[in-house]
Amino acid sequence: MKRPAIILLTALAPVSWGTTYAVTTEFLPADRPLFTGLMRALPAGLVLLTLARRLPKGVWWGKAAVLGALNIGAFFPLLFLSAYRMPGGMAAVVGSVGPLFVVGLSALLLGQRPTTRSVLTGLVAAFGVSLVVLKAAGALDTVGVLAALASTASMSAGTVLTKRWGRPEGVGPLALTAWQLTAGGLLIAPLALLVEGAPPALDGRAIGGYLYLALANTAIAYWLWFQGIGRLTATQVTFLGPLSPLTAAVVGWAALGQSLTPVQVAGMALAFAATVAGQLGQLGQRAVPGRSFTVAGRAARKDATDRMDGALRR
Repeated sequence: MKRPAIILLTALAPVSWGTTYAVTTEFLPADRPLFTGLMRALPAGLVLLTLARRLPKGVWWGKAAVLGALNIGAFFPLLFLSAYRMPGGMAAVVGSVGPLFVVGLSALLLGQRPTTRSVLTGLVAAFGVSLVVLKAAGALDTVGVLAALASTASMSAGTVLTKRWGRPEGVGPLALTAWQLTAGGLLIAPLALLVEGAPPALDGRAIGGYLYLALANTAIAYWLWFQGIGRLTATQVTFLGPLSPLTAAVVGWAALGQSLTPVQVAGMALAFAATVAGQLGQLGQRAVPGRSFTVAGRAARKDATDRMDGALRR
């Protein structure tokens, strides 16, 4: 499959995630962020695990747990916590700095030097998203800001480590996605029970909403996402992230009757242009699963991987 087609398929993941806010507010029970995170992750993981029929072996039990914690188990609760503690627009702005996190982590873990272009396009994307979603809505909440930053850092670290570790030989992205969703869901389950108590009563609308989140929004979307990570550079993948808040704004306008100002439209154009520029700036690099992109990067990667594997075996 050619690189542009892979990018388009991977982009469907953040586009799908951009519908999460509308589905949550219109279909799901209020004030149940952990239960919602659990229902997104664990059923999807179990379905994919049934389809993949593969369990981790050896060191991959530990790696799958680490990736599941970063990409799902920590990311979901922190994301919902930030959304409940401060305006959603501010949470989206904080989250839009993800490309900058990935640029830095890629330099440390993948041996990829940050380029001026990638840093500038990351800043422009964050600024464009801020024009779309940021509204004056009360004072900043310290816990909310820290949770948003932590969720972004968690997902960024998970993206880079997924790229760094690749997949075990003979294991496809379906199984890798299943392992992470299941591990993340199992981490969220006791926290949801402890903090929120018994599951709420669900009507038909809520059941439909949870089915959409678990299947299309999570199982399929994360499978596309992790498949893209295996075939694209980590920077290319993360530059697709701003499509999520942009999709949320479009869905709010088209389906929920929310208005879009000229400034918001300009911000959408700016963020989208930065997303495209972030892709074009990386097209010259080959993304080979399990390999770095420079000789120095390969040496650094092998050394760090040996240390990590040793730690996981203990």
